[in-house]
Amino acid sequence: MKTIIAACSQNLSGSRASIQTALRTLLAVPWPSQRDVRSALQLLAVLQWVLSFLLLGTVSLLLLIYLLFTRLWLVPVLYLAWIIFDWDTPEKGGRRLPCLRRWTVWKHFRDYFPVKLVKTHDLSPSHNYIIGSHPHGILCVGAFCNFITGSTGFEELFPGIRSFLTTLAGNFRLPVFREYLMSGGLCPVTRRAIGYLLSQKGTGNAVAIVIGGAAESLSCRPGVTTLILKNRKGFVRMALRHGAFLVPSFSFGENDLFRQVVFEEGSWMRSIQRRFQKMMGFAPCLFYGRGLTSGRSYGFLPYSRPITTVVGEPVAMPKVENPSRELVDRYHELYICALLKLFNENKTKYGLSESDELHIL
Repeated sequence: MKTIIAACSQNLSGSRASIQTALRTLLAVPWPSQRDVRSALQLLAVLQWVLSFLLLGTVSLLLLIYLLFTRLWLVPVLYLAWIIFDWDTPEKGGRRLPCLRRWTVWKHFRDYFPVKLVKTHDLSPSHNYIIGSHPHGILCVGAFCNFITGSTGFEELFPGIRSFLTTLAGNFRLPVFREYLMSGGLCPVTRRAIGYLLSQKGTGNAVAIVIGGAAESLSCRPGVTTLILKNRKGFVRMALRHGAFLVPSFSFGENDLFRQVVFEEGSWMRSIQRRFQKMMGFAPCLFYGRGLTSGRSYGFLPYSRPITTVVGEPVAMPKVENPSRELVDRYHELYICALLKLFNENKTKYGLSESDELHIL
């Protein structure tokens, strides 16, 4: 009996010593610093944004199709009925949720790059505006962060101005994703949707349009500043019809977030991209960024490069119900001059050299 008690005592002593050793080892491990925690939160904020834009619509659609063949079939049926009833809402201003625009997650998203908004001139709440956003880049990070989230202080810099951002109309046909987009203030890049915001919502509305669109994303690469703008005049016609002032904006650093395999004009791969773009509305880009675990690995997350979006001087526009081609061309030239002035006055401040030029195609 004494032998058994002694053995148990020895085992308990050994276990106690092992626990104490494990606790010492655990306490010796350095706790993550505040900087490490901030970096992790910033990375997670960017990850959720990328996954939302790349997968939320497709995954939601597949999930609803799957539920149709389960006991929960009523859920997709009711949601489909809701979409039919709510079909025109995206083109009638959508449903902005101020609380979503003020999410803390967007501050971490902003700080990951970081993104900064710079004002050069005031915007009067007594007018409506069309903001030209350049360049497109791969995922329009600068435009999204500045005009959709409240993290960079757009409403504080431009009091009385409500910002909207346009995107492909097809995105609003995807279940759940459409609700996500509308809640932030996104609307379809259609005449009807833009016209509604400029004529039916009073004044103080600023509709941001990424004018270069999918075609411009095909030329996106670091060190190259090429815009598709020369033949893009629909936004000028819309501005004239509604008397909305045109405002150029440029996001310095937007093209540095990803690396893209750029195919030369005339190659068979570029022709495939062009055809796909015409059919689907967006261009299939072969790009890569950093990985989830390390900035030196390859993945689909953007690199942390600073983005500075500079909002330029408004171009005053008359209200002309049916503007002539000559009038559209004249104000299109004025807009390009304002954009070039904005670019040249700020390029050396935000990472470019004096010799860098803005190529407009």
